[in-house]
Formats: sequence, C-alpha cells, structure tokens
Amino acid sequence: MLLRRLVIVPRGPIKAKGLLLSWIRDPDPCFIFEPKVLYRAAVEEVPLNDYQLPLGKADVLVKGSDLTLIGWGTQVHVLKEVAALLKRDYQVSAEVIDLVSILPWDVETVCQSAGKTGRVLVAHEAPLTAGFGAEIAATIQVNTEIRPG
Repeated sequence: MLLRRLVIVPRGPIKAKGLLLSWIRDPDPCFIFEPKVLYRAAVEEVPLNDYQLPLGKADVLVKGSDLTLIGWGTQVHVLKEVAALLKRDYQVSAEVIDLVSILPWDVETVCQSAGKTGRVLVAHEAPLTAGFGAEIAATIQVNTEIRPG
C-alpha cells in the first residue's frame, strides 16, 4: 500500500481542529506544524461539534485581480493585512491564498490564481535557500503563462 505523506500548517484554532479531525480519520501519516504564536494571537470561537476540513485544499481568503499573495500558517494573517493596505492605499486588488498544507499542496488553485493575476508573491518563514516557496515559484512558472514584463 502506497502511503501519501501529509504536512499541514493551520492558520488558527478553527482550522487546526478541522484539519486535526480529518487527519485522525486519514490512514496516512501526517506532520502538523503549529506555530504557538498563532494560538496566542488568534482569537476564535472553536465550534464544539465534530467537523472535518479537506486535506490538501487551499483556501482563497480574499478575491483579487491584480496580484496573488500566497502563504500558510502565521503568514496568512500578514498577507490579509497587506491586501487590505494595498486596496486602501494603492487601489491594488490582491488575492490571498492560504495554502493550508504544503504536502500535498493545491497546485490547481495556486496556478489558476497566478494565471489570473499575472503576479505572485509567496511569503513564508524559511531558510535563505531551499524554502518551500521555491517549489511554489517553480511550479507556477512551469504551469502558467506568466511572462516577465
């Protein structure tokens, strides 16, 4: 039996609970990165009921047409603020995508957005080289018609 590996990075407590419940019921191994600062900073009323969220599916949190902002975990909150500032101060419409999981990751949603806006910014906390953002950038280049200039 071939196992898929899962790596999820929730942006807050509500998302964390739904992803955890999905993972518990999934037969495959999973790593969950939980930035502690997120749980101290995020104020959310977590539902008491049982619910599951899809693994490997990104969330488009803000619709936009001029620029795609991609992040996961704590960076999602920063990107939502950036999108609001761009709209208010520069009339730039930024789409914000929470990747939710980095293995597997939602290539279709990301590439559709990148193709629509023609500009992408990936924000992540990573080492100088070999960060996951490089994987996203390379995949977008191969799968979309974004051209410099």
